[in-house]
Amino acid sequence: LSDGFIAMPGGLGTIEEFFEVLTWAQLGIHHKPCGLLNVAEYYTKLLAFMEHTAQEKFVDTQNLAMILVDDNPTALLQKFERYQPPRIDKVGWALGLNET
Repeated sequence: LSDGFIAMPGGLGTIEEFFEVLTWAQLGIHHKPCGLLNVAEYYTKLLAFMEHTAQEKFVDTQNLAMILVDDNPTALLQKFERYQPPRIDKVGWALGLNET
C-alpha cells in the first residue's frame, strides 16, 4: 500500500518498524526504498553501528546500500525516485557463513 518507507527521528518503535521493513526488503518480500530522515544527525550513530555490523560480516554491504539517508526531506525523496533495489545472492551469502 506504500511506495516506500521513511523513518523520521523516533524511539524504539520507530527503529523496530524501520528494521522490519528493511528486513522484508532483504528477504525479497518487497523491493521498495527504505530511508532515514537524518535530522540533526539523529541516525548517524545508528548508521555507524550498521557499518560495524558489515565490517564484522554480520550484514552484507549490499544490504546497507538499501538504506537511503539524507537530512533534507526533498533530497531523500529524490533518492527514492532513483532507487534501484540491489540483487542480492542469498545462497552465496549463506554459503559464505562457513568461511568465518
